[in-house]
Amino acid sequence: MEVFATVGRRKGAVARIRMTPGDGNISINGSKGLLDYFKRETLKMDIEQPLEITENLDKFDFKIRVNGGGLSGQAGAVRLGIARALLAYSEDYRKELRHGGFLTRDPREKERKKYGLAKARKRYQFSKR
Repeated sequence: MEVFATVGRRKGAVARIRMTPGDGNISINGSKGLLDYFKRETLKMDIEQPLEITENLDKFDFKIRVNGGGLSGQAGAVRLGIARALLAYSEDYRKELRHGGFLTRDPREKERKKYGLAKARKRYQFSKR
């Protein structure tokens, strides 16, 4: 049985993916299912997009370890990791995954807070008198 191991990242989140041939089971951080961990249906849909485009929803099992960041960043990291695992399985999926934008790592990170400001760009209220 062949195992495809990849890593996906987004914002502060890191997802380690282990893909094996199976019947579509996805377990996250041990034993949690997809909807148990990512409560919002939109995050579940976001994660499953690469599998739907390549028509592999029920052909592989995934064991996923994800940490760091928030739920949205973690979902993006898992999506990238799944797309990379599918690519490791077969180069034939490259065109579909690239066209869907699933192979591009989202480079946006949180901007650092600057001194003298409330947040990265937000200023304290100006008082003339």
